[in-house]
Amino acid sequence: MAEFRLTTLWCIEAPVQPVWDAIHDAMNWPRWWKNVEAVRELQAGETDGLGAVHRYTWKGVLPYRVIIDVRVTRVAPLVALEGEASGALEGVGRWHFAAEGGRTVVRYDWHVRTASAWMSAVALAPFAQLAFRWNHDSIMREGGLALARLLEARCIDCSGKPR
Repeated sequence: MAEFRLTTLWCIEAPVQPVWDAIHDAMNWPRWWKNVEAVRELQAGETDGLGAVHRYTWKGVLPYRVIIDVRVTRVAPLVALEGEASGALEGVGRWHFAAEGGRTVVRYDWHVRTASAWMSAVALAPFAQLAFRWNHDSIMREGGLALARLLEARCIDCSGKPR
């Protein structure tokens, strides 16, 4: 198994509430985030989503799809959203939200290891690890831009420059 610790930062020129709402509503991600081909609810959670399990089908730049199930393990409105992944990848994903003036800084930490046989075998090659990281970064870059479009806002790098 290969292990990955990946971090993404999005700075969205929008208040934290609509940014939170869009991320918290994972069932609608396929409508605005082209890399999310499908989200299916496998188990309903509490009214805030805690305990819910969703199956995600992701498609990046590389010619493969990743299917993972994520159980929501923490919901702290406007602050954090966390889940445990299983399937092709196993581990933890954590969204953190911080209001900075009129913009929202979103940090996503994805700490996972490969679980499928083919992915584990391929991921042991150093070049493949770079390719997987690049694919993840491409998916996340598009997600930040897509979220900004959804909110009619700009996604800037965290130093303030437009992307």
